[in-house]
Amino acid sequence: MIFNKETAEKTAELLLQINAIKLNPSNPFKWASGWNSPIYCDNRLTLSFPAIRNYIRDEFSKQIEEIYGKPDVIAGVATGAIGIGILVAEELGLPFVYVRPEPKKHGRQNQVEGFLQKGQNVVVVEDLISTGNSSLLAVEALKEAGANVKGMLAIFSYGFDVAEENFKNANVNLNTLSNYEHLLELAVEKQYITEEEQKTLQEWRKSPSTWGV
Repeated sequence: MIFNKETAEKTAELLLQINAIKLNPSNPFKWASGWNSPIYCDNRLTLSFPAIRNYIRDEFSKQIEEIYGKPDVIAGVATGAIGIGILVAEELGLPFVYVRPEPKKHGRQNQVEGFLQKGQNVVVVEDLISTGNSSLLAVEALKEAGANVKGMLAIFSYGFDVAEENFKNANVNLNTLSNYEHLLELAVEKQYITEEEQKTLQEWRKSPSTWGV
């Protein structure tokens, strides 16, 4: 869900400007999942651009307070959202924890790293939503650690139906700064892509697992 249309458009433009999002319908990327994709998104690049990372930090912070009020803790999903999560926690003056994909194999075998008390209200920060599976595993780990997870905010979502269904089934509220729909509109308007390429990109999202096979 997009909370602010103006933020969605500006975030999309910033991600395109620094090639955090690359659109290449004629020469698709290959994802780790094996899917062929005309888009590649690496939001960790935003950390290398102070003005952009600060913009994302500020928008996250504003939306968290407007949607949830001030939580007790900010949690980042490892590894992509650790950096921006720390910036958001610092801006809000809150503690920060991060969630590993799985518990450590040694030492204290933590999956949630940092100080977290049972019953604390937590908002989760994520960099990218595809199917939502890894993000929701982080939410589950926080709940198992005793946290009251209020919801999640992410920089960008591909807007897959399966992700929407996964978050709905898990009863987790998700908001994103921008998404695929706003990205494509902006990309055509700013001439990053043609209208014909936009149609190709729209077709991909309907069935990403079989597109280009």
